[in-house]
Amino acid sequence: MNLRPYQHDAVKGVQSALTGKKSALVVMPTGTGKTVCFAHIAKQAVSRVMVIAHREELVQQAADKIRSVTGMSPDIEMAEYKAGRMYKAPVVVASVQTLCAPWGDVHRMMKFNPDEFDILVIDEAHHATADSYRRIIAHFSRNQRLRTVGFTATPDRADKAALGMVFDSIAFQYEILTAMSDGWLVPIETQQVIVKDLDFSHVKTIAGDLNQGELATIMQQEKVLHGVVSPTIEIAGKRKTLVFASSVAHAERMAEIFNRHGVTAAVVHGGTFKDERRRILQAYADGKIQVLCNCGVAVEGFDCPGIEVVVIARPTKSRALYTQMVGRGTRVLPNVVDGLTDASERLAAIAASKKPRMLVIDFTGNSGRHKLVTAADILGGKYDDDMIAEAKKRIAEAGKPADVIAELEKAAEEVLAKRREEALQKKRNVVTARVDYATKSIDAFGILNIGPERIAHAAKNTAPMSHAQQAMLARNGIDITGLPVAHCRALYNEILRRIKSGRCSYKQASLLRKYGYGTNVSFREASRIIDDLKSNGWKKASA
Repeated sequence: MNLRPYQHDAVKGVQSALTGKKSALVVMPTGTGKTVCFAHIAKQAVSRVMVIAHREELVQQAADKIRSVTGMSPDIEMAEYKAGRMYKAPVVVASVQTLCAPWGDVHRMMKFNPDEFDILVIDEAHHATADSYRRIIAHFSRNQRLRTVGFTATPDRADKAALGMVFDSIAFQYEILTAMSDGWLVPIETQQVIVKDLDFSHVKTIAGDLNQGELATIMQQEKVLHGVVSPTIEIAGKRKTLVFASSVAHAERMAEIFNRHGVTAAVVHGGTFKDERRRILQAYADGKIQVLCNCGVAVEGFDCPGIEVVVIARPTKSRALYTQMVGRGTRVLPNVVDGLTDASERLAAIAASKKPRMLVIDFTGNSGRHKLVTAADILGGKYDDDMIAEAKKRIAEAGKPADVIAELEKAAEEVLAKRREEALQKKRNVVTARVDYATKSIDAFGILNIGPERIAHAAKNTAPMSHAQQAMLARNGIDITGLPVAHCRALYNEILRRIKSGRCSYKQASLLRKYGYGTNVSFREASRIIDDLKSNGWKKASA
C-alpha cells in the first residue's frame, strides 16, 4: 500500500523525532489513515512492536490494517485472545483493559518481556495520560531502547491533562482544514436548529464539559426529543445518519421515535452485547438501517465512510469530543480519490461523488454561560476568536445548511474590514487631535508671543511639570492636554514672567488679540481696554 504524501511525511517525522527523543506524537484528523502510518512504522521496526488501543473495534481494525499493509500476521492480546508464547509475532495488538487485567498475582502486561519490544504505539493517544496507560508505558519503558509513538486526532483534552506528560515532541501535525483543502476529506456543512424548550443554562460543568447526568435529563424531555427527531428527519432526508446521544436512555427514546415515523433506526451503546453490536453496525454499513443512535460507541474508531449526516444531540464544551463526533462523517467514499495526485482533481472527484459533502446538525437552545463547541470551532484553526464568533453567528442566523469554510472566510473578511475601518477612524481621530493640538499651540503660543527658541530653552529643564504648576496654567485658562513637557514649561515660564512684570494675563491677552489689540501691555492697561470694549458692546472703538 502506497503512502499518501502527508502519510509519508508523518512516518518520516516519527523516524526523525525518535532519533533524539524517547517519544513522539502524531496528530492527524479522523479519516486520514493513522493506522496505515503506524502499520508502516511497525513494518520498518527492527524488533517487536506493541500496539495498544482501548476498545475491541480499534484492536481488530489495527490488526487487520497491519496485516494488509505489512503482510505480517499480528498477535492479538485481548480478553480470550492470547498472543503466542512459542511463536512470537513481530507485532502484538492489545487492548488497554486486557494488559491491565489480573494475571495471577500481577497484571497481564507482565507476560511480555519489555526487552523484546523496540516500539510502543498508542492509538487514540489523547487517552495516554490515564493511569492505565501510564502503567503500561512504565512497564515497557524498562527497556531503555523503547520508543513510544502516539497517534490522535484530538491532542487537546477537556480535562486539561497535558499530553506533554507522556510525549516529548510532536513529530507531525496535519490540520483537518488542510486535509479538506487537499481533497482527502469531504467538506463540512452545518445547520443549527434552535429547540425552544432546550435550556442548558443551569447545567454544571465537570472536567471541562457539561455534567452528563444533568444534560441527559434535559435531552430526554418529551418536547426536546421531538424537537430533535422531527427536524432531523426533515433535514437529513434519506441520507445515512449518525446520532450522538447524551445517555443510553436518550439514544433508545430517539430511536423509538424515528421508527415511529417510519425511519429505520437502531441503538448501540457500551452495554450492547458484542455480537449484537457487530450485527447492528454491519446492517448500518449495508444500508439496512438509516439512522444509528449511539451513546459512547461511535466516538472513536468507527469507520463507516457512507455517513452523510452527523447529529449532535449531545451538546458539548469539549473540542476533542466534538471533533471526534464530526470526524465520523468526514471520510471520502471508497475509491473516489485513490490514485489522484493533484488536490484539484481530488476535490472535483469528491464534488462529483455520491457524497460531495457531509452535514452536521447542531441542536441549540439557551446555553447560558456555557460556550458550546460547533463546526466553526474545529475548522477555525487559522482564524482568530472574533472571526470564529462572527462565523458562528452567521451560521446560526442562516436557518439552512451552511458551508463552514465559506462562512469562516466571509466572517474573516467582515472582521478585517471592520478592523480596517476602526484603524482608519483611529487615524482620523489622531489627525483631528493633531489639528486641535496645533490650534491650541497657535492660540497659546501666538497670543503669548512664545517662539521656538523659548520652547528650546524650556526643554533644558527635563523635570516633569508638578501638579501645582499644571494647576496654575489651568487657572489661567490654558489647556495643556496632549502638549509636550517643553511646551508646557515654556507656557508656565511666560505666565510667571507676566505676573512678575505686571503684564496682562493669558485670558486678557486672548481677548485683546481677538479684537486686534497688542498683547504686550500691562495688566492695568489690558483691564482698561477690555472695560471699554464691554461698554461699547464688544466693538472696537474707531480710531
